[in-house]
Amino acid sequence: MKLMTAASLGISALLFLYALYILILCGLSLWGRRRPVPRANPSTWPFVTVQLPIYNEGSVVERLLQAVVALDYPRDRLEIQVLDDSTDETAQLVKQLVVHYQALGYPVELLRRPNRNGYKAGALAYGLRRARGEFIAIFDADFVPPPDFLKRMIPVLLADPTIAAAQARWDHLNASQSWITRAQALMLDAHFMVDQAARSAAGLPVNFNGSAGVWRREAIEAAGGWETDTLTEDLDLSYRAQLAGWRIVFVPDVAVPGEIPPTLPAFKSQQFRWAKGTTQTFRKLIGRIWRSRWPWWKRVVATLHLGGYFTHLLGVLLLLLSGPLLRHSAERPKWTVILGLGLLTVPLMYGLSQQALYPDWPRRLWVIPVLFVIGTGLTLSNTRAIIEALLGLPSEFQRTPKGERAARGESEMDPIGWIEGAFALYALLLAWRAWRHDLGGVVPFLLCYALSYGIVAGFSLSPAPPAREAVSSARAPLKEADRSGPFPR
Repeated sequence: MKLMTAASLGISALLFLYALYILILCGLSLWGRRRPVPRANPSTWPFVTVQLPIYNEGSVVERLLQAVVALDYPRDRLEIQVLDDSTDETAQLVKQLVVHYQALGYPVELLRRPNRNGYKAGALAYGLRRARGEFIAIFDADFVPPPDFLKRMIPVLLADPTIAAAQARWDHLNASQSWITRAQALMLDAHFMVDQAARSAAGLPVNFNGSAGVWRREAIEAAGGWETDTLTEDLDLSYRAQLAGWRIVFVPDVAVPGEIPPTLPAFKSQQFRWAKGTTQTFRKLIGRIWRSRWPWWKRVVATLHLGGYFTHLLGVLLLLLSGPLLRHSAERPKWTVILGLGLLTVPLMYGLSQQALYPDWPRRLWVIPVLFVIGTGLTLSNTRAIIEALLGLPSEFQRTPKGERAARGESEMDPIGWIEGAFALYALLLAWRAWRHDLGGVVPFLLCYALSYGIVAGFSLSPAPPAREAVSSARAPLKEADRSGPFPR
């Protein structure tokens, strides 16, 4: 029993230390707000390649291409690569869109590979070998870059030749769609306006987020190019570039709207991929990071950054240990005091992100407990992702459903939902036992676990019935009259 008590206190201490790390990021993000991003004033614009990796995303690709061809940049200094790996009717739609815009004089090129090896990383590498650009801008299919994107981002890279990539902030096209999308918007806002902003301002490791950023081609090649051995090729390349001596900067004043997964199963799938890919990158690069010449504090921050998803594993272990500890009322769970103090940093981080972005930020804070519940409910699925990554188990790169397909709620039943349901009942039983033994301090934590796992289990085991895959009539093949200009919105 003493061993279990020590383990629970050790886990709580680790989670508390991570909370202190968040507190430091909050402070650095406030300090960084006073530091404008330097920009050069180019006399001539460099050649830029825009890469659009696409896979079975017919409901959003038309909107993407319409936005990209509208970029305000010299047409003779620009090329647009549509990297289409689609295996459904998206392929035909993309082909028609490219022909349409080529006829209008836009520098658009369609590139299709003979196979989907390497998934998104493989597509980007395939396009890079054929690219002419000195700089490479990348957008996922569900993003809508503003017309001035390149003219605001390229000067950041030109201001300092050691900058490998500049990452813009993600905005949200559908944040107000539901409580699920509002919670995700809050999470992303905190990631960019606290996490990314703090690390960028302090010269700490920053990651390219896979979309809405611009790379210096020389840096990609110097870092070894896109590699396909993780599910987060963007994070992997970011760290390899910085270990090679390059910098990555976050540009908070440039926002690119994108879609948020509108359903909980879609969000869960996305988080599984991010958790597994981040842990794969941790496993791949942590030794190289600690053997590098980075100062110790930079290596510590990199470890905490890449190991961020381990907090989900620790949370699950803490719940499992609560059962044996509560059987002995003398072994009161002291970890609740430590963990409770640490959790105070969570609303601070989210509140700061909202205060930085929205004039009506106090009205948005009600979403914080919603995100806390959803995040707790995903810890089991993410723990599975972490374990698979640590064991070196492969998995297919699953693109997050977007557009109409995501809105229809297409998903399959996730068997882990049964385990999530069992954990919900386990936490509820422990809460009842804690209340019976006058251990009121632990009851709120256990009830949160029970509610969170119960909600996620319900969505995992009751997915919406699959709908027929089809490109909507609004995105049907072009009529002759449509070829006079861009498609209507």
